[in-house]
Amino acid sequence: MLLFSTVLEINNLMTKEDFIQLAIEWNQGSPHSENIIQGINWKGERNIRYGTDSLWLAIEEYRNQNIIAIRYEKIERDGVVWDTDYVMNFNDMKMSIRLDRSYLEVALAVNPSFSTPHFITLLIEKGYLKSDGDMPISRGPVAISEDNVEILTNVINGRKKYHLPVVYISRTYYDEEPINVQRIAGRLKGVAHVLVEKSLQLNDRIRELCDSKNEYYGAIGIYYPNPAIGHRRYLYREYEGSDIILLEKVIRNVIQYSNSQLVDTLYTWQGVSNALLRDRLSSQRAERMAAETAKKQAESEADQLIESVDEELQKLQRQIEDLTHANEALLYENQGLRAKLNGIDTIPILYLGDEDEFFPNEIKEMILVALEEKLAKIDSKTRQADILKDVVYNNGGCQHIASQKAQKLKSALKGYKNVSSSMRQLLTELGFVISEEGKHYKLTYYGDGRYWTTIAKSPSDNRTGTNVALTIIKNML
Repeated sequence: MLLFSTVLEINNLMTKEDFIQLAIEWNQGSPHSENIIQGINWKGERNIRYGTDSLWLAIEEYRNQNIIAIRYEKIERDGVVWDTDYVMNFNDMKMSIRLDRSYLEVALAVNPSFSTPHFITLLIEKGYLKSDGDMPISRGPVAISEDNVEILTNVINGRKKYHLPVVYISRTYYDEEPINVQRIAGRLKGVAHVLVEKSLQLNDRIRELCDSKNEYYGAIGIYYPNPAIGHRRYLYREYEGSDIILLEKVIRNVIQYSNSQLVDTLYTWQGVSNALLRDRLSSQRAERMAAETAKKQAESEADQLIESVDEELQKLQRQIEDLTHANEALLYENQGLRAKLNGIDTIPILYLGDEDEFFPNEIKEMILVALEEKLAKIDSKTRQADILKDVVYNNGGCQHIASQKAQKLKSALKGYKNVSSSMRQLLTELGFVISEEGKHYKLTYYGDGRYWTTIAKSPSDNRTGTNVALTIIKNML
C-alpha cells in the first residue's frame, strides 16, 4: 500500500556521492536502533547491498539514464514490510521519495497517522532542494503580514501557481492560530507550502485584495496547482480536540494529493530494477547470438555456453515478469488514487460537506439508511427504485449502526432510576459527554453543543428514561 510519494527538484550542488552518503547518513542517524543496518562501510560502490534478509539497504545505478536508486526494507516481527525508496535522476535533477507498506497474512493493522519522511529534512538542511519558483522548500510556516500579503493574494486570485499545494491558515475570531502551525508545516515539509496569517488585523486588507474569496476566522484553505482540483476549504469550529481533527484532515488531504500524482516508472525502484534487467537481457541475447555463430565453428564448446545462457535468460525473464507485475500494480494503484482525487473521469454522486464525522462512516450510514427508508416506500419496479438499490448495494449496504445504538440506549434507560457507573460507561461509549447541572445530568452528543438533552437525577416516573431515549434517537441518531 502506497503511504507516501513525492518528486522534488534538486539543485546542482548534489553529486552522486552526496546522494548515496545522505541515504546512509539517514539510516545510520536513525533514533531507533532497531532500524540501523550494522556494518555499512561504503567505498564508492554503485551496485551493492548491506544488511540481512529482514533489514537491508541496496544501491543500484542505471548508467544509461544517469539514475541511482536506493531501497531500504524492513520486515517487522508481525509481518509488516516497509519499503522506503529514493530514486535520483541526475539528468533531470529530480528525486522521487516513496514509502510503501505491504504485509504478510499475519500482519497486524498499523496507525494511519503519517508525516513526510525525515530524509526531506536532511535535504533541506544540506541545501539540496531547489526553490519552488520564488518560494523556498521549508519545514516551517511562512508568516503573512502587510509586507508580503501579495504572496497569499496572488495564490487566492489564481495569478500565481506553485509546483506544490499552498495551505493557508487564517487566525480565529479571537486572533489565535486554529491549529499548531509549526507541527503541520513540519509534517507537510516537501509536499506543501504553509502560509499563516500573522494578525487578525490583516483580514480587511486580504478581503479587499481577494474580493472576499479568502479564508478567515480560523478557516484553512488548500490551493492545489491542478486546476481540476482547485481549492478546498475547511471551516474552524471551536470544541475540545477540534484543532487536532482539523490538522489531521488537512494533512490527510494534502498527502492523498501528493500520492495520486503519476510517477514515471524510472522514478521507482521497481522501474529501475526492471530497466537494468532488460539491459542485461539484451546483453545476454547478444551473447547468445554470438554463441550460435560460434557454434558453427566449434559445436561442442558452443553447446555448453548456450545452455548456460538459456538458463540465465529464463531466470532473467521470470524476474522481469515478476517486477513488471509489481510495477503495474503500483501504477494501477497510483492511477486509481489520482482518478478518485481529481474527479475527472469519475465524479462521485455526493461530496462531503463541512460536518465532521463523530464516528467512522456516520455520514455514509445516515445517507444509506435514508435511501433504504425511501426504497421501502416506492414501487420496486421503477427507475427510481433500481437506482437507489444500485447505490445502496455498491456502497456495502447499511450496517444499521444507529439502530444498534438506539436499541442499547432504550434498554439502558428503560425504568431509569439513576445514572449508575455501568450506565455512565455505556453512555460514554455511545458518544455522550456527561455533565451535572443542578438536579439534572446534561448529555451532550460527542461534545457538540448543538446536540444535547437532560435527564433528571431523581426521575418523577418510570417513563422518564424511555422519553429521554426517544428524544435522543429522534434528534441525534
